[in-house]
Amino acid sequence: MKRSEIREHIFKLVFCGEFYSSSEIPEQVERYFANLPEATQEEHDYMTEKFGHIKDQIPELDGKINEVAKGWKTDRMGKTDLAVLRLAVYEMLHDDEVPVKVAINEAVELAKKYGGDDSPSFVNGVLAKLA
Repeated sequence: MKRSEIREHIFKLVFCGEFYSSSEIPEQVERYFANLPEATQEEHDYMTEKFGHIKDQIPELDGKINEVAKGWKTDRMGKTDLAVLRLAVYEMLHDDEVPVKVAINEAVELAKKYGGDDSPSFVNGVLAKLA
């Protein structure tokens, strides 16, 4: 699986995590991967681990987003944009394997694919202020 595909699956997990309680998330993650037979065990483990790190860091990530998103707090953002931003900010701050420019570019691509018409420019604007 390509890195961009792995990132897309992690984005989907972050997005879905918004709709379940902490106790339900492990079961939902397993259900997600049951429908993803092409993922190797190594990819499954990597995605699960990265998703867990992102979920653990949500207060910090949201704080960073709130600092730069003028007029928009995370509790008012669309769930799609918020999931994209959380993933990208996590990669920018905590994932040394992902260059900042790559994190921003991939986030904009996810916003184009899953967000609304204004999502790509919104995501790019917020992340550019953090770069």
